[in-house]
Amino acid sequence: MHNGGMPAIDPTLLHRELDDWFAREGRDLPWRRPDCSPWGVLVSEIMLQQTPVARVLPRWIDWLIRWPTPADLANAPTDEVLRAWDRLGYPRRALRLAECARAIVDQHGGMVPRDEDALRSLPGIGEYTAAAVVAFAFGGRSTVLDTNVRRVLARGVGGEALPRPHLTTAERQRAGALVPEDPAAAARWAAATMELGALVCTARNPACDRCPIAGQCAWLAAGKPADAHAVVRRTQAWHGTDRQVRGQIMRELRAADRVGRSRLLSATTAGSAQFDRALESLVHDGLAVEWASPDDEPQYSLPAARTR
Repeated sequence: MHNGGMPAIDPTLLHRELDDWFAREGRDLPWRRPDCSPWGVLVSEIMLQQTPVARVLPRWIDWLIRWPTPADLANAPTDEVLRAWDRLGYPRRALRLAECARAIVDQHGGMVPRDEDALRSLPGIGEYTAAAVVAFAFGGRSTVLDTNVRRVLARGVGGEALPRPHLTTAERQRAGALVPEDPAAAARWAAATMELGALVCTARNPACDRCPIAGQCAWLAAGKPADAHAVVRRTQAWHGTDRQVRGQIMRELRAADRVGRSRLLSATTAGSAQFDRALESLVHDGLAVEWASPDDEPQYSLPAARTR
């Protein structure tokens, strides 16, 4: 395989080098173990979206003890689901996961589907998650493209410091061409490329001296050129954002049955206008409920109704 003026890539060697490395260096994570259920894999993939493994691990363990099957979660009260989600961030993912559980029960007899199209039809399951569940839950052949995999392929095959800000058709085609034909090998390839991006081929400080595919890496061979898309990347600061304020409000709602507006406001770093905007967005998203109060100050709580 050639990519412009870049060195030739030997897919067979690439697969073997990464396979050997992953067998030695891959982390022993519970959702990777053979006894993990497809539901456990699906839950891990939702939790791991934009959230580090260290934060996910204890929540995932607690979640699977509490709701080991889709049917268990499908019948859970919404406030319990949101409290169990704790501080994983993006709490709408918890609501979508509960919706996904109900759809699995209603449409698939409580069993996580094996088919990629069927998975993508479930609430909260997109292109990446469906492909990941096919590979990691069922050992199937799919093209798994998360941020880590995209970075490994951008550097190793494309000679770029980082992939484009948005996934392109060309990236999908390049990634698909490298997936081994054998389903089991394809699943290992998906896990290995993801792990390489997480542990070695990191965004800021790649450890090229420890990379098992350094000998074939187009980016390394080109002298590690700078990021060609740096000017179009935008990294939003966390402090002072509406998202931070939403998180502060959710923390208070998880800790009590009902909370008055003034108490919620005092628990945040926001001014009145930003606070109202963040609180209104939580109510709109179904993450908070407003209640009338005898003293004319509205009160708020997590939604307590059962999900079914």
